[in-house]
Amino acid sequence: MSIGDIAGLIAAIAFAVLAGFLIYPLIRLGKLFDQLAQTVKDSGDHAIPALDEGVTTVRQVNKSLEDVNKISSAASTTAGNIGALADLYGSFLGKPVIKLASSFYALKSTAQSFVHQKGGAPSDGAAAKATDASAKQTAARSK
Repeated sequence: MSIGDIAGLIAAIAFAVLAGFLIYPLIRLGKLFDQLAQTVKDSGDHAIPALDEGVTTVRQVNKSLEDVNKISSAASTTAGNIGALADLYGSFLGKPVIKLASSFYALKSTAQSFVHQKGGAPSDGAAAKATDASAKQTAARSK
């Protein structure tokens, strides 16, 4: 055996030892990849039902929101109708009530001025004119 043959034999033995040492980590790495593949598969198997449940939940929430939208729309329409009805009653009954109130105020003012004049109290012409002016202003506002 020559020195070249011995060097080749040493290199071959070193390569075999190195390959022997690398086989164990490669086998472990292969098992890790198998476990990783199994985990991904299991995750996919569990994720699909969870996604289906999520879709069902979203559909139910959307249905509930549609119902809430219908209810809020109906409430808004009702509020608008009540406001319009209140305006109608105000315009229908408001003017006659104001006219009636101004008529009673004018009657009261006239009766008070008549009582003061009949009661022997000195009549104050300025006060009577002011009472008449306020009654006229009230009557003008009610028209």
